[in-house]
Amino acid sequence: MSEDNLVVVEDKGAYATLRMNRPEKRNAMNVAIRVAMLEALERLKGRVGAIVITGTEGSFCAGLDLKEESALRAAGTASDPATSWQAVNVAIRAHPAVFIAAVNGIALGGGVTLINVCDLAIASERAQMGMPEMGFATYPGLAGPSTQYSLTRKRHAWLMFTTDRIDGATAAEWGLVNKVVPHDSLLVEAEAVAAKIGQFDQTALAVSKAAMDRIPVEIDWNGAFDFGVGQIERIRRESNAGDEGMARFSSGERLVGQG
Repeated sequence: MSEDNLVVVEDKGAYATLRMNRPEKRNAMNVAIRVAMLEALERLKGRVGAIVITGTEGSFCAGLDLKEESALRAAGTASDPATSWQAVNVAIRAHPAVFIAAVNGIALGGGVTLINVCDLAIASERAQMGMPEMGFATYPGLAGPSTQYSLTRKRHAWLMFTTDRIDGATAAEWGLVNKVVPHDSLLVEAEAVAAKIGQFDQTALAVSKAAMDRIPVEIDWNGAFDFGVGQIERIRRESNAGDEGMARFSSGERLVGQG
C-alpha cells in the first residue's frame, strides 16, 4: 500500500473523519502513519469542531509497529520524539477539536491508548480491547497510564496483568467506551455524535475540552507517558526477557496476549 493513503481524512463541514488505513498490519503505528496522522491533525485545526477516528477492516489499531521499532533499535536508529506515538496522542489531547473513537475492531496496547485520549468512544459489538505488553515482558508505557486515568484500579490491573481482551459490551460497562452498537451502525452513530458536537462554537468546545484535563486535578498526559516509557526502560535494564520475547515475536512466534 502506498504511504500516501495511510490516513484517510474526510472533511464533512462541521466535523471530519480520520481513518487509519494500514489493514495489512492491523493499523499498527509505524513512523509513516504517525507522521501522516500528525500532519492530518494539524490540517484540521480550526476547521472542524469534532473528529471521528476509526480503523480499516477488522482492526481499530494494534498499537505500535513492534517489528519496525525492533529493527530501528537493532540498527541503532534513534526515534524522533516529534513523531513518536506519544507525540500523536499528546497532539490529540492538545487539539481544539473533540475526538470520538469509533472502535471498529481490535484495539491493542497503543490502540487502547488512542481510545483513552479521545474524548468519547463508541465501540462496535465486534470490538476487542486489550494490553498484550505483559506477554512481551514489559509495561504498557502509554496504555498503562492512560487506562489508569480512565478505569478503576482493579479493572486497569485486570487488563494489564492478565493480557485478557474485553469486548465492546464489557468496555462500555467498565467505562472504557461510552456505548457499544451493532457493527454496521458504528460509523452512523459516531458521525451523528460528531455532527451534533460540530455545530457548537469551536472556542467553547476547545476551552471546555481543555478544562477536562484540569478539573479537579490537572492531568499531565506528557508526564504520565514519560513515566510509562521510563518503566519500560527500567524493565529493559533489569531483565533481558523483553529482548528475548521481541526476538521470538520477530521470528514469527505468537506471544501470550498477542492473540
